Amino acid sequence: MIRLLAFLIVVFALGLGFAWLADRPGDMVVTFNGYQYQVSLMVAAVAVVAVVAAVMIFWWLVKSLWNSPYTISRYFRVRRRDRGYQALSTGMIAAGAGDGALARKKTKEAAKLIRSDQEPLIHLLEAQASLLEGDHEGARQKFESMLDDPEMRLLGLRGLYLEAERLGDRNAARHYAGRAAVMAPQLAWAAESTLEELTARGDWDGALKLVDAQKSTRQIERDAANRRRAVLLTAKAQALAGSDPTAARTAAIEANRLRPDFAPAAVAAAAALFKQNDVRKGSKILEAAWRAEPHPEIAELYTHARPGDAVLDRLNRAKKLQEMKKNHPESSMTVARAALDALDFSTARREAEAAIRMDRREGAYLLLADIEEAETGDQGKVRQLLSRAVRAPRDPAWVADGVVSERWAPVSPVTGRLDAFEWRAPMERLGQLIDSDDDTPAVAVPVIEALAKPASDRPVEAIDDTAPGVPAGKDAESHEDDVRPVTAAAFAAVPTDAEAVEPAGEHARLPDDPGVDPDEEAEKAPRRFRLF
Repeated sequence: MIRLLAFLIVVFALGLGFAWLADRPGDMVVTFNGYQYQVSLMVAAVAVVAVVAAVMIFWWLVKSLWNSPYTISRYFRVRRRDRGYQALSTGMIAAGAGDGALARKKTKEAAKLIRSDQEPLIHLLEAQASLLEGDHEGARQKFESMLDDPEMRLLGLRGLYLEAERLGDRNAARHYAGRAAVMAPQLAWAAESTLEELTARGDWDGALKLVDAQKSTRQIERDAANRRRAVLLTAKAQALAGSDPTAARTAAIEANRLRPDFAPAAVAAAAALFKQNDVRKGSKILEAAWRAEPHPEIAELYTHARPGDAVLDRLNRAKKLQEMKKNHPESSMTVARAALDALDFSTARREAEAAIRMDRREGAYLLLADIEEAETGDQGKVRQLLSRAVRAPRDPAWVADGVVSERWAPVSPVTGRLDAFEWRAPMERLGQLIDSDDDTPAVAVPVIEALAKPASDRPVEAIDDTAPGVPAGKDAESHEDDVRPVTAAAFAAVPTDAEAVEPAGEHARLPDDPGVDPDEEAEKAPRRFRLF
C-alpha cells in the first residue's frame, strides 16, 4: 500500500513538472563539435527523462543476467525445501495417527530434502517413528543426541523421561525431570516429578520453593498452591516437632493460616502451641477447625489439651465441642468417650446411641459395647453389639491409593503423590462382603403357604398301619382323612436299619450366646407377596 502511494506521488509530481514547463516556453541551445543544436525546453526535458529510463532498464538487465545463476539455484532450493516440509508435515501427521511405516518413509524423504541441522523436527519425527516400530533403544539414542542441541535439549529430556517411566525406573525419570525443571520451571511434567522426588526424600524447603515457582509462573491456581503449601508446611512441622519446636510451630501456624479447615495442619499447630504452654491460642485453632469439619484427632487433642485435667474437665471440654457442632455424629462420639472415661454411663450410652442414629458405623457400636461391658458386664449384649459392629460400615480413615492409615501422611506410600490421603470411609469391607456372598452357595428359600382351612380341620399325619388284608383304592381314599392310631403292628413294620428321628425342638443356647436379635430376625424372615 505504501509503495503504491509513493508511485502515485511520483507520477503526480512528474505531471506537474511537465505542465509547469509547458506553460513556460523557452529554447535550449547545445553546441557540440562545431554544430549548434537548438530544441525547446519541453523536448529537452523529455529527452533527459528517456535517457535516465533507458539507463535504469539497461542496468536492471545487466544485474539480472549477473544474478541469474543464484536466482535459478534459489528457486530450486526453495522448491526442494517446500517439498521437504510437506514430507515432514505428512510424517508428523502419520506419527500422530500411529502409522509407523508412513512416518518412517516420510522421515527418510524429509531428511533427503532438508538438512537435519536446519530443521530439528526431523529428529523428533525419527524418534517417533522408532517408538512406533518398537525400537525403543534407537529412540533413546535419538533423544540422547538431542541433549547436545540447546534448542532440542528439553525435547530430549522429555523423551528420556517418558522412556524411564515406561521402564519403571523412577529414579532415572526424576533425574531427567529435575534437569528439565532447572532449565524451564514452567514445565508441568518436570515440576510435578521433581516435587515428588523432593517430598520423597523429605526436602520440604526445596518443595516449597518449587511450589512458589509454580505459583509465580501460574502453572497452578492460587487455591491449589495454598493447599500444597499447607500440606508441605504441615509435613515440615511434623518432621521438626522433636528437633526444633520453634521452627515446627512457625511452619504449622503458617499452614493453618493458609488452610484453616485442614485438620492435620490445625492439629500440628495446636500441638506445637500446647508444648509451649499456649493452651488458649491452640484451643482457638482447634475450635475453628472443628467448626469447619469435626475430626476425631481434633477432639482427642482438644479434650487432652491440659494433661493434668480431671476426667470431668475433659468431659466438659467435649461438651463444649458438641455445642459448637450440634447434631453431628462425631460430636456425640466425643462426648460419649469422655463420659465413659468419667464413668458417666448414662451420658455415654445416650450419646453413643445418638451417634448410631445419625450414622450407623463400626466405631459407634464398638464404643457402645465398651460402655455395656464397663457398666453391666453383660457379655451377651456385648457380643451382640460386636456382631453389629462387624456388619456396620467402617469408620472414616486416611486413605490413599488403597492404603488405609491411622495417621495422616503428606505423600502416598504407593505412588509418592503429594496430598494423596483423604479422610473417607475405606471400601475394603464392601469387597469382602461381596466376595463372601459370591462364595456362599445359593439355597432356595422356603415359601410358607397360607393355611387354606383352620388348623383344627387339617388331617393329622400318622404312621400307616394298613394290614395286608385291607383293600386299597376307593376304600383307601375314603379313609385317608381318618386318624389312625399308632399300633404295635405299625412299629413292627418299621425296618430295623431305619434312622431314628429326633423330635423337633429348639437348640440349646450357649450361656453367653445372645442369640438372634428379634428385630433382625423379623427383618430377615422371608415374606411372600400376595395380591389377595
